[in-house]
Order: sequence, then structure tokens, then C-alpha cells
Amino acid sequence: MEVILLQDMRGLGTRGQVVDVKPGYARNYLYPRELAAPSTGSNRLWFESQRKKFDARHEAERSAAAEVAAELAAVKLTIAKRASETGTLYGSVTPTEVTEALAAAGVQVDRRMIDLTGGIKTVGEHLVRVDLHTEVIAEVAIEVVPET
Repeated sequence: MEVILLQDMRGLGTRGQVVDVKPGYARNYLYPRELAAPSTGSNRLWFESQRKKFDARHEAERSAAAEVAAELAAVKLTIAKRASETGTLYGSVTPTEVTEALAAAGVQVDRRMIDLTGGIKTVGEHLVRVDLHTEVIAEVAIEVVPET
């Protein structure tokens, strides 16, 4: 089933792109969340008429994300966690903890933007990827120290 994406979707496509998805995925996930619309002739015409507005909003979001990326480059976070004597954490650092530490440093980021693939399970310095926008990806330095 072909749909027109109304928002950028990681792993699926960008706004305005016509993609082929399974009907259940479209009906149960994409349509209710207004992430896509059926790819009919009238919807394609409507989207083309709205393209300038979408492109302007996309550019504004991208520039705002670039500003946040510049702020993130200057921030170094310190997170204290319980750890063993060998430096292994009891548990791991979560995206929520990174988001809270960023908020304390004055940078607001949604926790879903934090990419902790592989997780942080040891004491030391780590780089964490933050997907601010499909075109803007930042990294923030995090130092994990043992809790005293």
C-alpha cells in the first residue's frame, strides 16, 4: 500500500516521499498518528500545494536543531552512578538520565532523541549521539563517575 509521508520517519523516508508499506502498519500506526496519508491523486495534489509550507517548517526545524547542536557541543555532562570496584556500573545510564542532566545544564532535548545503542555500562568518558533532526546529529560528552 502506497502512502505519502507527512513527517520524516527514521528507517522509512522523508516528508513528502511516497513509500510502500503494509496495509496494517498504515491503518493502525501511520494514519492514526497523522504520520502519513493514503497516496491518492487528491492527496498528492494537496501535498504539492502545501509543499512550500512544509519546506519552510522543515527548514525552521533544521535551523533550530542546528542551534541546539551548537549548545550540545559546548556541554560536558557528569553522571554519578553506583559502580563496582572494577568500574562496571550496577545497571546502566538511561536516556532519561541523560535528558535530566542536559536539562540541568540548560539544554532541553526529548529523551527519544538520545541514541544509547550498546548502552553505557562502565565508568569513564563516553560520547552519546543525539538525533536532533534527520539532517542534524550531535554528540554530547558524558563522564560517568562512581557514586560516593
